[in-house]
Amino acid sequence: MSHDAQVYVKSQTEFEYLKRKRKQAMRSQVTTFAIMIFLTLIAFSAVAADFSKYFIVPIILLLAGIQVVLQLYYFMHMSEKNHSFPAFFLFFGALIAFTFVLTFLTIVWWQ
Repeated sequence: MSHDAQVYVKSQTEFEYLKRKRKQAMRSQVTTFAIMIFLTLIAFSAVAADFSKYFIVPIILLLAGIQVVLQLYYFMHMSEKNHSFPAFFLFFGALIAFTFVLTFLTIVWWQ
């Protein structure tokens, strides 16, 4: 064990800055979680209200898409610095997948 290891003690200013930054990040995640719960309740309410399936299916797909984006952006920490390169590839892959599904749905519907 090395006795010459340096220990870094944070100053009060650094401590306060980190505390404020972590509090802001936690507030953002809790708010996002509440929004996702609300979107889920909307989806359940639409199904429970016995609306037409032609109304319910697009609404549920739209709400699911919004939740996927929120989860990727906030809970997978894509909103933080230095995550732009992985986020680019993730969203580009999602765009390719969406285009692929849309293409085959169009082919099936026009046949």
